[in-house]
Amino acid sequence: MTVERLRVLRAFADRGTIAAVASALSMTPSAVSQQLKVLAKEAGVALLEPDGRRVRLTDAGQALVLRADEVLAAMDKAVAEMAHYRGSPRGRVRVALFPSGASLLLPYVLPAMADSGVEVIASDVDLPPTEVPRLLADYDIVLTHRDERAPAIDGSRVVTRVLMREPTDVVVAPTHPLAGRSEVTPAELADETWLSVRGGFPVDDVLRSIATMTGVQPRIAQRLNDFRVIETLVAADYAVALMPRFAVAHPELAVLRLSGVRAARLYELATRPHADKRPAIAAVLTAFETAARQVTAE
Repeated sequence: MTVERLRVLRAFADRGTIAAVASALSMTPSAVSQQLKVLAKEAGVALLEPDGRRVRLTDAGQALVLRADEVLAAMDKAVAEMAHYRGSPRGRVRVALFPSGASLLLPYVLPAMADSGVEVIASDVDLPPTEVPRLLADYDIVLTHRDERAPAIDGSRVVTRVLMREPTDVVVAPTHPLAGRSEVTPAELADETWLSVRGGFPVDDVLRSIATMTGVQPRIAQRLNDFRVIETLVAADYAVALMPRFAVAHPELAVLRLSGVRAARLYELATRPHADKRPAIAAVLTAFETAARQVTAE
């Protein structure tokens, strides 16, 4: 089995279709199919099976993908180790981050990596945690977030590590009756009109938890994923909102802690298994860990 054909197999596991693999690897669909047929012949077992008009991995194919991950990670590590003997860790590391996490941490991470020999290519991607396995087809590291009561991302081809915890607070306009308070209970918020984010994101998970505690379904006026827009509307006394503590930037908003509710989102770094064996990726992971300590200490 060649490394190139294992790479094609892994790409199929990541992307799900022959056409998507061909596009990602700059190959023709027929060339992708041929490579997978040759790999199946080398393995001595069927790796793909019909699935309607498409094909999917067999059990043997799924098992070989796990081994392909290990082989390709070992190859990447070997290349990185040779780079280490030539000097400090070098290479390009692709990072996907949810927007508010990017705003909070990149100002620490990018300067720290500036003279390291590692080029960090960052992209802000506003997708829920369920999309992380798909994102890892194109990125080496994915910074994601989830409600602290939600389960961690599960999968044999994804490794996650908790980076930091960020409490979730209530924000209200300076003219709101609750504005002079330092904290508020869920029961006191039962009659409020809310701004929230789209479903599947941590802030919405907290709002649903409040609804469970109060027995009152919240009146959600708008669902917006840009915290700057949410802040502007809250400041105009259009509604109240839940916001991650470090994301609050509007100087006029009153920030209230939720009493009796353990509400927070967890920042997590996701990679492929063994990805941290590459010195360049390990250096970027360390930079994020350092940044998180700096943010939470301020």
